[in-house]
Amino acid sequence: MNHLKIREHLQQFLLEDIGDRDITTETIFPEGLQGEGEFIAKEEGILSGSQIIKEVYHLLDPSIDITVDIMDGDVLQKGDRIATVSGNVRSILSGERIILNLMQRMSGIATMTNEAVKELNSPKTKICDTRKTTPGLRTFEKYAVTCGGGYNHRFGLYDGVMIKDNHIAFCGSITTAVQKVRQQLGHMVKIEVETESKQQVLEAVEAGADVIMLDNRTPEEVFEMVQLIPGTIISEASGNISLETISQYRECNVDYISMGSLTHSTKSLDISFNVKNQGGEK
Repeated sequence: MNHLKIREHLQQFLLEDIGDRDITTETIFPEGLQGEGEFIAKEEGILSGSQIIKEVYHLLDPSIDITVDIMDGDVLQKGDRIATVSGNVRSILSGERIILNLMQRMSGIATMTNEAVKELNSPKTKICDTRKTTPGLRTFEKYAVTCGGGYNHRFGLYDGVMIKDNHIAFCGSITTAVQKVRQQLGHMVKIEVETESKQQVLEAVEAGADVIMLDNRTPEEVFEMVQLIPGTIISEASGNISLETISQYRECNVDYISMGSLTHSTKSLDISFNVKNQGGEK
């Protein structure tokens, strides 16, 4: 993850949560009180977001000492200690919730992605995400997908062309849409075309698309349509593919399967923060 971008987001999250001050910790604990705590996994899964611990406490209080025991992408077992933090009790408690919120969600996404990769069990086809992410959390959520063994699709409207059904409807045809893009953008920008029929696949191939998506097609339809796509063009299947159905696409020979559910329908992994001692005056 880009550290500058991450810190910018985290600053906003901390401002949203703390505001002017944490009135609970500041009224209970004196400034010099020291303490120690642990982030603990309460269920099995794949970890993502361990560096969030360091980034949040670096912004709040650089003097907090942090030891991370498990790295992103590693398997978590129930009861595993993810990290230990020690230092000013006020700072530790003020940053706890932001860290947990992000790490729980990111680990949930990483876990679900890993399950999808295992269910597909394909040496050829890769799992990737979509733009169906939580506003403000896209960088975190897409990183979490990679921790689970998945890949990232485009990050936004700015880094890749994706000609969808509504673009085609307004423009009139796939060919016209691709031609207009080619006339204005250089060779460094990939063009993906979303298709729903064999005729559209053939038109996208002829138009010179770099990537062809097969949208909302059955495994049988994907297998047939992939045969129409030259090996120089990347193929992708998407639409209503879930953990329950993804194994049906194992023999389709598509290059990528994109799943919006990885980021919009995942369950957060249960992680907690436990105090190790009561601390004492500095």
